[in-house]
Amino acid sequence: MSLMTSILRRKLLHGRAPVLLQIRLLSSSISRFETTSPQLQRIEKILVANRGEIACRIIRTAKRLGIRTVAVYSDADKDSLHVKSADEAVHIGPPSARLSYLNGSSLVEAAIRTGAQAIHPGYGFLSESSEFAQLVEDKGFTFIGPPVSAIRDMGDKSASKRIMGAAGVPLVPGYHGSEQDIEIMRLEADKIGYPILIKPTHGGGGKGMRIVQSQNDFIDSFLGAQREASASFGINTILLEKYITQPRHIEVQIFGDKYGNVLHLYERDCSVQRRHQKIIEEAPAPCVTDEFRSLLGQAAVSAAKAVGYHNAGTVEFIVDTVTGQFYFMEMNTRLQVEHPVTEMIVGQDLVEWQIRVANGEPIPISQVQVPLSGHAFEARIYAENVPKGFLPATGVIHHYHPVPVSSTVRVETGVEQGDVVSMHYDPMIAKLVVWGENRAEALVKLKDCLSKFQVAGVPTNIYFLRRLANHRAFEEGNVETHFIEHHKDDLFVDPNNKVISKDAYDAARLGTYLVAACLCEKERSAFQESHSRGPSLLPIWYAHPPFRVNHHAQSTMELEWENEYDSSSSKRLMLSITYQPDGNYFIQIGENSAHSSEVKASHLGNNSFRVEADGVTMDVNLAVYTKVNAVLYNHL
Repeated sequence: MSLMTSILRRKLLHGRAPVLLQIRLLSSSISRFETTSPQLQRIEKILVANRGEIACRIIRTAKRLGIRTVAVYSDADKDSLHVKSADEAVHIGPPSARLSYLNGSSLVEAAIRTGAQAIHPGYGFLSESSEFAQLVEDKGFTFIGPPVSAIRDMGDKSASKRIMGAAGVPLVPGYHGSEQDIEIMRLEADKIGYPILIKPTHGGGGKGMRIVQSQNDFIDSFLGAQREASASFGINTILLEKYITQPRHIEVQIFGDKYGNVLHLYERDCSVQRRHQKIIEEAPAPCVTDEFRSLLGQAAVSAAKAVGYHNAGTVEFIVDTVTGQFYFMEMNTRLQVEHPVTEMIVGQDLVEWQIRVANGEPIPISQVQVPLSGHAFEARIYAENVPKGFLPATGVIHHYHPVPVSSTVRVETGVEQGDVVSMHYDPMIAKLVVWGENRAEALVKLKDCLSKFQVAGVPTNIYFLRRLANHRAFEEGNVETHFIEHHKDDLFVDPNNKVISKDAYDAARLGTYLVAACLCEKERSAFQESHSRGPSLLPIWYAHPPFRVNHHAQSTMELEWENEYDSSSSKRLMLSITYQPDGNYFIQIGENSAHSSEVKASHLGNNSFRVEADGVTMDVNLAVYTKVNAVLYNHL
């Protein structure tokens, strides 16, 4: 790598005599005129063909290794955190993913322009595209991922199951052939036995999947699955499988190098899902015996060796909780979203492993050297409207204060306060990852961190995650893929339930007292700072003693309560606030004296307060922002 230097001179007039100012411009970029072949050297610069938190995650490890990084961005991401984090950034197109992050030629062109030797695809987008991996290699770059052949074979679910069957990996009974005639498929479904699961042979995320309970529903379900598969993935071929009625989703992290070595890094349980997408993952899987864990790991390694695999991959299994049998489901030929929980229990950086293996290095440890230490959880924090079926939400993140990170707490994020959650991409805000000596300890830490994770401006699933983490069945490790559906009465707030509605209103009323007291105290503090010459200059509202004997100044405030779990209506609250001689605030809602409280508030700075109400002292943070011509106050 050479350091590109430019020298420019500018003639300045200094008095009567001209002065020549020489400027030297230094750049760590490779000149486009250099002809060093990327294949003849170790990786010194990586282009990250992704965005958001995974791009930031890859960049962080690359920088620790002294490797320069190139980010790519669409118009919607020009000010994003991953762009700011990288050494260089290249614009690749408009907001539409199809015209930017899914445009393989633009990504390769960006690598050529910046002199990168390798491309890391992250997850999603083109990470499992064999065509993109082949293009990267054809242009002389290193693809930080598995062989093209493995991506191709595992990308076709029917082909992958045939390969796994030949390798002795257990398979769910089903039909994985190439015949797609609807009558033949219906006969195959009859042989398997209902209920069955119809799945597209390509793609993921639950798109095109149909659970069919009887023969009468087969034709409509089959045709519907074909249409959705064609629209989502461009391929409408279908496979059939026996539907496991009480399944767990357990996957195994595997890793291989280019010398034929393959090992597993234990399993993760990803059973808790909504809309066929994971929201809480953990490692190792709960309620699993050492014997079962060993058999699962061996099956995953066999699966990887069957396709000549190297780099990071995940073998997903479905576990029948009734029989205790496990079956191969699919193989993800990339780094998984939930890889941090594995990193936490084995003490390894998997992105570093990916780079080293891509450089031609062997795996740094053997299977017997892989530790299994403690327990880890990952909670995916999304901008989404939980009461509306987890509908993705968009908008500005006006307030963003994640929990402090440590050796046992990670926050994987790609956003900052003030960023926009766009309609164009996945609405994930962050991944909260915690570790403990055991599952119980890790779960306590997860609950605590979720309670302190602050996001305002867009609706999130944080409250739902807190309810989930506190559910008795989850605490006991009794999880399966229908967990949310089976426990929906406990997990979701029903606005029509009078008891729950009253609890929600009571909580809102307490929040109203706290917000009003904090706002008044902040105003009082601001007056004190601006009138530091003496209390006599303060408004009579804050006078000590009261400006009139036996009389306390009063003020009114109007707030509007938006119930996150009943968006059909909002409630206006009229407050009467009395500033008392002891500095406390007596706050009453409406004319009902029963709806009142005395609150003591101390301003700690910015929008942080220490408050005491109803005998309980707590820390309170306010998120204050403007939205649609109104000032919003979120009590966090």
